[in-house]
Amino acid sequence: MAQKIREAEGLLRTIPKPGETITPAPGEKNVLITSALPYCNNVPHLGNIIGSTLSADVFARYNRTRNLRTLYICGTDEYGTATETQALKEGLTPRQLCDKYNATHVETYKWFELGFDYFGRTSTPFHTEIAQEIYLNLAKHGYLERLEKEQTFCEGCNKFLADRFVEGTCPHCGSDDARGDQCDVCGRTLDAVDLINPRCLVNKTHKVATRTTAHMYLKLDALQPRTEEWIKKSWKEGKWSPNAVINAEGDLIDARLKAGLRPTPVTRDLTWGVPVPHIDGKEHEGMESKVLYVWFDACIGYPSITANYTPEWKKWWFDQQNVRLYQFMGKDNVYFHTIYFPSVQIGDGRPWTMLHHLSTTEYLNYEGGKFSKSHNRGVFGPAARETGIPPSVWRYYLISARPETADSMFSWADLIAANNNVLLNNFGNFVNRALKFVVSQYDSVIPDGGDAPGPLSPNDEHDAEFISDINNLLKEYIDAMDAVKLRLGLQTVMAVSARGNLYLQSSGLNKALMAENPKRCAQVISRAINLIYLLTALVHPFMPATETAMLEQLNAPPRAVPEVLSNDLLAGHTVGKPEHLFKRIEDKMADVFREKFGGNKPKEDPLAQAADATHVVPGMSKRKAAAAKKAAAASAPSPRER
Repeated sequence: MAQKIREAEGLLRTIPKPGETITPAPGEKNVLITSALPYCNNVPHLGNIIGSTLSADVFARYNRTRNLRTLYICGTDEYGTATETQALKEGLTPRQLCDKYNATHVETYKWFELGFDYFGRTSTPFHTEIAQEIYLNLAKHGYLERLEKEQTFCEGCNKFLADRFVEGTCPHCGSDDARGDQCDVCGRTLDAVDLINPRCLVNKTHKVATRTTAHMYLKLDALQPRTEEWIKKSWKEGKWSPNAVINAEGDLIDARLKAGLRPTPVTRDLTWGVPVPHIDGKEHEGMESKVLYVWFDACIGYPSITANYTPEWKKWWFDQQNVRLYQFMGKDNVYFHTIYFPSVQIGDGRPWTMLHHLSTTEYLNYEGGKFSKSHNRGVFGPAARETGIPPSVWRYYLISARPETADSMFSWADLIAANNNVLLNNFGNFVNRALKFVVSQYDSVIPDGGDAPGPLSPNDEHDAEFISDINNLLKEYIDAMDAVKLRLGLQTVMAVSARGNLYLQSSGLNKALMAENPKRCAQVISRAINLIYLLTALVHPFMPATETAMLEQLNAPPRAVPEVLSNDLLAGHTVGKPEHLFKRIEDKMADVFREKFGGNKPKEDPLAQAADATHVVPGMSKRKAAAAKKAAAASAPSPRER
């Protein structure tokens, strides 16, 4: 099929060749993106996915549509007590357990179309090498100290027990199955030596006592002044999202900072982990039998996974001038990325690429409750594909419900309404209507509407308002995405397609217009097709498979996000066969999915039913949503009538 596409520098998206290694370019903006490393002892659920990996993927894809050198890395966090205890429960070695769950994570993220440049794991030789080097540097600069404390010791196993290898009675609430680090009944944080009647998880008949042992501690107290100075500087420059460390006014609000940071352990009595490197001197005696604490080495996974991707990893991780680091995580990980690991980087003494922008989320809950694997509540791992709902729809709905400033709720009814009312009736309708008109009326060839190649004038005789509206929305989209306001960016994409629908309607695109004013008809359809081409780039971060389908129907290569609407697919360009981008999902399937995935069926509430009937869904404007809710409330019976 004939292609006639405007030639201009930066018009098309720059796509790395297969096998090409992405490295930062001096003097340019280079974007390094990480999402919190998922712990490798369980299966991720939808809340985990939207909280870090999917959000980071959307932002990475956006930066690629801006032709910025972008590297997105992630991987499984594999060391630590939780892995050893889970392996014990499943009758596996820690390595076997990590191999099992790493494969599950990879399968899950592949189905959700997450485009990591590299997805690795922390149990690698590079990770050991880099973590040990940081430990040695901290010791050299005087930021490690040896402290002795009481710790549980199993006389049957003849070894000290890490906190999660101990169970017993909670000293606060009396629950008999408290762990050595926390009681799940009363929620108190515990020290294993405080448990009443402690038991060894390996063998509950073994006698557990307390003995004094030594560990190395990171002197966070000595690093605190420099860490606080860095937080205030990075928060301001990177425009962090709201979090529990620093508020919108720039005041440090973390309770640990306000009380004064204390030395924190960096070693553990385990076998599954990075061995503590040898250092001469009495202070370091006995440390070689221990491993590095998982919270010390977890964030080191970011550079170590990058090192497994490229031997030139230091170009990404030691370039404060040219590389901007964006990190995505749930709110429970904020402390380790804004206080703990930055303190480690500062104490290490090398010019680390440090956090530029922090993007956090609150919690995504499920149908009125919480995700629970043990209670079969929620969608875990790649189980989403069992619904038959395409990944694009999942990605759209999860981003539209992204809990950016408060907890949000996953709802099957909302997901179905989002598919039917926004994706199908708005976005898909615009694309299909315009392409079908070209195929049926112009034999699949874009007609000559009289527009010169390049940007369309906002002072156009016929479409000044339309072109100005699109350009304004495009600026809003770029501003939102640059600021990592992903939900707003997605809403703006849907506003662009809605404006396209309005344009076709107000222009009167039909056979009559083609007969009465063929020049104007050709102009309208040419501009509509070019708006669709623009939409391919805007929708790519959120629904990459949808973009691929649109490009195939347009017979065009991937384009970059432009600054303004322009005439890029020129007269004489042949489009492909139109196909529906989305399919309707029957409303009754909500109950089917709730039954399958443990959701609660909503109570029979007339007000709620009326509100549901209005289909107030993500992507609807605030004004329309408010009007819909008002109409629902007006039509519902009053509480006294019920």
